[in-house]
Amino acid sequence: MIGTPDRQQVIALVEEAVDDGCRRAQACDALEISLRTYQRWVRDGEASQADGRKGSRRVAPANKLSADERRQILEVANSPEFASRPPSQIVPTLADRGEYLASESTVYRILKEEEQQHHRGRAKKPGKRVIASHCATEPNRLWAWDITWLPTGVKGLYFYWYMVLDVYSRKIVGHEVNVAESAEMAALLMRKASLAEGLAGREVVLHSDNGSSMKGSTMLATLEKLGIVPSFSRPRVSNDNAYAESLFRTCKYRPNYPSNSFGNIDEARKWTLEFVQWYNHQHKHSGLKFVTPAQRHDGRDAAILSHRKQVYEVAKQRRPERWSGATRNWELNDEVWLNREPKMPEELRKAA
Repeated sequence: MIGTPDRQQVIALVEEAVDDGCRRAQACDALEISLRTYQRWVRDGEASQADGRKGSRRVAPANKLSADERRQILEVANSPEFASRPPSQIVPTLADRGEYLASESTVYRILKEEEQQHHRGRAKKPGKRVIASHCATEPNRLWAWDITWLPTGVKGLYFYWYMVLDVYSRKIVGHEVNVAESAEMAALLMRKASLAEGLAGREVVLHSDNGSSMKGSTMLATLEKLGIVPSFSRPRVSNDNAYAESLFRTCKYRPNYPSNSFGNIDEARKWTLEFVQWYNHQHKHSGLKFVTPAQRHDGRDAAILSHRKQVYEVAKQRRPERWSGATRNWELNDEVWLNREPKMPEELRKAA
């Protein structure tokens, strides 16, 4: 890293060589700098300016507070009158008296540097929300659920589609359409889904957002009786429950999804039932190497993907000139993560 004095010395040497008849580019080569670097240094007097790069020695700014001024600010902020007030109250009060010490941001900065700026009041100190991270290695270990609105013929009124999804297989393991959104209806759906999937004695995590239906006392009590562990997204973070949100998008972008509204609740229930049958048993899911959720859920996916791999290998042997590399990857990962935590660098992991 070349500091400002060294830059000025290099420029002086180059100019001296040019005055003696040397070409400027050759003089720069002799000093092991490029001509473009030299031109940048002399452009607009940059060589006389302070080096702005990280780690360089900086000249103290002309408007920097002196030690006496900092001491005076701290004395005022810690005085009995202002000891319990923030700078946003101190500075205007001093201004009313015709006094000015520094701006509010400067006072805040000085107090923070002196470790005197702390959270005050009864409100809980803001903190970083912990992301709920889960991994499923087989079906019926990690579920996600949510509720979406289905439009009706009356403006402002909706039907509510409750949906429970197995994250590992993407299979819809429970769903219902109701006229209201409540924890009681959600609890009833969970009992039905648990019975249908035979969850007795299995440890299952159920992930959802922070709606009242998800956190209602009836719902939480039912989950406790069923042995299901509740998990919740961070507030106002929709992609913490991405699997459920993605499924609702698939639903509402189906070609036969009503363009206007559902005429009645029976019509809504009929449509959602047909969608679930199509999604579970016919839809070749792109996240599952194009096997259906039901095939993944029942364990039939391994044989299907193995057969596809054999088909591709035979095709490559028959016409090898058409393959520039390996055949298509038909292997499906047995670990499915919900909000996977970022991997820690090796050096930090060892230090921890």
